[in-house]
Amino acid sequence: VQLQASGGGLVQAGGSLRLSCTSSGRTVSRDSVAWFRQAPGKEREFVAGLFRSGGSTYYGDSVKGRFTISRDNAKNTVFLQMSSLTPEDTAIYYCAASGSLILSSIRSPHAYAYWGQGTQVTVSS
Repeated sequence: VQLQASGGGLVQAGGSLRLSCTSSGRTVSRDSVAWFRQAPGKEREFVAGLFRSGGSTYYGDSVKGRFTISRDNAKNTVFLQMSSLTPEDTAIYYCAASGSLILSSIRSPHAYAYWGQGTQVTVSS
């Protein structure tokens, strides 16, 4: 099972980026999937999640209204659309998936069995 994250880069404050996470070796259409991020010296932070195949979405407080998580089952890919970016959004972004996660654990990185390698997002002021 491999999750491949891509789409990171350098963007100015106020700009947008779309991250992609493509799965190989595992169909993630029924999984719970999420994006986390980790800035230097900080703990891994929950950004956004999709619970199982139902499509319910959940967001971290710092990104609500700015980020959108979505899934394309045909492409076995999860997306994170990020807008109104600020320098505080600078971090390595990781995608994760779990086939057995319960809703109360959706924000916990320990609940996810599969992880992508991370993609760097840098927002300049």
